[in-house]
Amino acid sequence: MTELNYACLKCGKCCFNLSFSSADYIKRIPLYPEEVDKLIEIAKKRQIPLKVKEDLVFPDILNKKILVLTYRFILDENGYCIFYDPKIGCTIHEIKPFACQAYPLAIKRIDAFNLEITIDSICNWVEEHHIKLKNIDLNKIKIIFSESFKKAEAFLRQNKKLQLHIRRMEVENKIKIARQISSEDFNRALKNWKRDEIRVS
Repeated sequence: MTELNYACLKCGKCCFNLSFSSADYIKRIPLYPEEVDKLIEIAKKRQIPLKVKEDLVFPDILNKKILVLTYRFILDENGYCIFYDPKIGCTIHEIKPFACQAYPLAIKRIDAFNLEITIDSICNWVEEHHIKLKNIDLNKIKIIFSESFKKAEAFLRQNKKLQLHIRRMEVENKIKIARQISSEDFNRALKNWKRDEIRVS
């Protein structure tokens, strides 16, 4: 088992149809606000249209603001990330977002404050080795996907920092997150309230 060593096939599968969904799973590539800033600069220099949309947001009922924790890509007309080139693959490989660096390890959201690391089954390398990878434990994941695992851990740390930051702001009465809110009220808030990006260093 441990003779396996993940190596990216540069097939572009992870750069295509990032909003792929099935009955019980929605795949997202979350982008932190600071990552979006970097991508905007690169897109401007290359004169390519970068489009993102809000992903993880909370309504702050104290200040009547929408707190934006992450964004996600809007794909080009062919369903690809705009930074993907069919001939060379990812064109921002050295500075690509946390979630892309961690691939094919994915961060699966259990709920608003809980995440877990999983192996993304649509990766072609994972698909090729799916029998050997079936039911492997975390220790073997660490060995087989050593670099991706480090990046996934960094991604999880960033998520935890965000969670702690939000909770600290609540304790200090700077914000108040609505734990129970009707879809009508939430949609009204999304439509009318100003945005406040949450950033942590």
